[in-house]
Amino acid sequence: MKIALFAGDGIGPEIMEQARRVLDALNLPGIVVWEGDVGGAAYRRHGHPLPEETLQMARAADAILFGAVGDPECDNLERHLRPEQAILGLRSNLDLFANLRPATMYPGLEDMSALRPEIARQIDVLIVRELNGDVYFGEKAMRKLEDGRRQGYDFMSYAEDEVRRIAHVAFRAAQGRAEKGTGGKLCSVDKANVLETSQLWRDVVIETAAEYPEVELSHMYVDNAAMQLVKDPGQFDVVVTGNLFGDILSDQASMCVGSIGLLASAALGERQTEFGTFGLYEPIHGSAPDIAGKGLANPMAMILSLAMMLRHSLGREADADRIEAAVAKALQDGVLGGDLGGDAGTVEIGDAVLARL
Repeated sequence: MKIALFAGDGIGPEIMEQARRVLDALNLPGIVVWEGDVGGAAYRRHGHPLPEETLQMARAADAILFGAVGDPECDNLERHLRPEQAILGLRSNLDLFANLRPATMYPGLEDMSALRPEIARQIDVLIVRELNGDVYFGEKAMRKLEDGRRQGYDFMSYAEDEVRRIAHVAFRAAQGRAEKGTGGKLCSVDKANVLETSQLWRDVVIETAAEYPEVELSHMYVDNAAMQLVKDPGQFDVVVTGNLFGDILSDQASMCVGSIGLLASAALGERQTEFGTFGLYEPIHGSAPDIAGKGLANPMAMILSLAMMLRHSLGREADADRIEAAVAKALQDGVLGGDLGGDAGTVEIGDAVLARL
């Protein structure tokens, strides 16, 4: 099992160290671990946020564990040299089109949510976000109009095959949750009343639904979905949406469960390895340069990303369950980082998870 670790910038190396400790504690047979540079750290060493050697390492791996990228000192670089291009480049070069972002309220943390506890405890949603299309990857530019005004534009588009493949991922996820007795509903979020791109999205999702008669399909406009996510989050099981809307809604979901420091994510493609589906796994928070190097970062989302990697890419379901149970027990026992109102530091949280593992 070949695993590539890309720690990146800011708090990335600190939280990656804790995930590595958990991985080592599992003592799995046949694990080979590589480490590569991405982001601002890679730019300083190699002159590019995604060096060719890092990309080759990623292509040869069975799974990638990714920390975070982002460095204020690189903000004035040309866009293609900024740290964030590392993660965008990996997604596009490796065709990682399906982003899985689970948001679950851990028992005992209801008071940490911005929502009332009785509403917050209902949250158990999986957001499936398309990663390789939409305005993020469409044609974009700055230009001057005839009257001299500046205009920026970004082209939003989806081809039907791009929608269909993410729809299959979402339907299968809902199907799997139904088999576990935890769901079986899929809500497709779009803006079909305004956008032609969204109308195609809705049409293709409806067509795909015919292959999954056991999954209950519904549709919701994105503005209503944002409202319903805070009004009645318990109504959602699996949500599928495009790149832009998914970026916003998944971050909103993270604050509904108390902290962005608890949410892991997976970026999957269609490539299959000997062990499972090739993917990249990362916490959804950023590089947090304001606390980098201070030992304050909460590594739980990074550790939970490791669990997702073991489950989806390495076929180690039992080990993934063990890690998630250890994190849940640490939270239940009051081991809370600063993001959750506690005072536990990065290493202390790592120690707590290891002790319960």
